[in-house]
Amino acid sequence: MTLAQLAERLANHCPERVAERERLAAAGSRAAVAVVVREQANGASGGALELLLIKRAEHERDPWSGHVALPGGREEAADRTLEDTAIRETLEETGLDLRRDGQILGALDELHPRSAPVPILVRPYVASVRADAPLTLSDEVAAAFWVPLSTLTAPGASVESTVAVRGAARQVPSYRHGEYVVWGMTERILRNLVYLVGD
Repeated sequence: MTLAQLAERLANHCPERVAERERLAAAGSRAAVAVVVREQANGASGGALELLLIKRAEHERDPWSGHVALPGGREEAADRTLEDTAIRETLEETGLDLRRDGQILGALDELHPRSAPVPILVRPYVASVRADAPLTLSDEVAAAFWVPLSTLTAPGASVESTVAVRGAARQVPSYRHGEYVVWGMTERILRNLVYLVGD
């Protein structure tokens, strides 16, 4: 999958929106995340794509503390659109300026986290960024790493993992990359992306 092919898929994709009752429940509580992709920096893979994941820093009041996630966060009053939210949050958390060093390619299906203490609507955007754009992590981010898209699309990439949810062990669908387990809402967003690129 090349960047041009991904952009074409997204241009032809009509993202699903959450049901109206869920939208009303989340009224005033919206967020956006960015699935940031780039062509692999070494150039040896013929323009193969990789995507950015972050590990959230440990914070007692953050329900997603320590999770592997996508850059993003809650909408603020100054954001004109949820696309603005995704761009602002990506800059704040990773130092990547999607307006200067990249572009928004499209959106994936809206969703809401199943384990959030309050209803919130999340819209994922897919953005491309220059391969040499530097990362500058905020204190909200413990680590950031690039994952080849082929890691997610390979047969058997989706596996069951045991994670702790509010102190209890749960079996969940996941992707694994080295020491990292990607599960929950991030896994669902990436599964939607995998479905789109493999369609």
